[in-house]
Amino acid sequence: MPRLALVTAIAAAALDDDLVPLLDACARAGIVTQIRAWDDPTVTWSRFDAVLLRSPWDYTERLGEFLDWCAHVSTRSRLLNPLPVVRWNTDKHYLAALAERSVPVVATCFVEPDMDPLPTLQAFLAEHPQASEFVVKPAVGAGSRDAQRYSRDQEFAAANHIARLLDAERSAMLQPYLASVDRDGETALMFFDGRFSHAIRKGPLLQRDERPTEHLFAAEEITARIPGQDELALAGRVLAAAAECLHLQSPLTYARVDLIRDDDGSPRLLELELCEPSLFFVHAPGSADRFAALMADTLRGVSAT
Repeated sequence: MPRLALVTAIAAAALDDDLVPLLDACARAGIVTQIRAWDDPTVTWSRFDAVLLRSPWDYTERLGEFLDWCAHVSTRSRLLNPLPVVRWNTDKHYLAALAERSVPVVATCFVEPDMDPLPTLQAFLAEHPQASEFVVKPAVGAGSRDAQRYSRDQEFAAANHIARLLDAERSAMLQPYLASVDRDGETALMFFDGRFSHAIRKGPLLQRDERPTEHLFAAEEITARIPGQDELALAGRVLAAAAECLHLQSPLTYARVDLIRDDDGSPRLLELELCEPSLFFVHAPGSADRFAALMADTLRGVSAT
């Protein structure tokens, strides 16, 4: 029988709501599935026909080590999604690459470790006079960890937040906080093998005057959602542009496209999750079985080569 490793982090395994439904679905699909921590040195990864990144959510604190591990595993098994995709997607500078391909992305300014935080922030605010609030977050991050929402009169506090990230040799991001998030939340669209599976609504995560969460990720308010046709169309554009950036010849095993609406109601890309996204199986009956069927097909293809 085909063998599949579901990769997590020790601190994250109990927080990954996808694991149990995926384990059950894989069992129904005839796949031998085991949960393993990515940094467990005792694991022999070549024993698995494929290695699926699920919730290795501590990689943001040691990205270089995680990418070295991904490269190691790629020589011994089939990493899903593959190494070039993981390298590209673990750093949100990919948003700039997508914007260059005319994807409507939430306006983003990157602040690099050699830049001066306060003048850069002031320039960003001058470029976006309509933004009454804005967000500071790291370019390499998971969930809402180290992210915070600020009003325009909090620029010194925000500049200190940026400086803390830069002092740790982490790039920071500035984005306007779109008011639609408080009203409509985010729409996350899940794609399996390039085909739309289901969508959910995320409630607003960042509250006014709330410090960044110190947990692995903040608690989320999740409900099922039927996406609009404009959201489906944009998600397709996003995936096509990503395929161009990465020179992909076939659809990705999984992708999650996170969208929010601009002030004029148009959807914009907030994040594209191709590395370790939650897929919210519990909010879409049958979705775990659809994904397990894809895994079974993938593993049969691995066995045939």
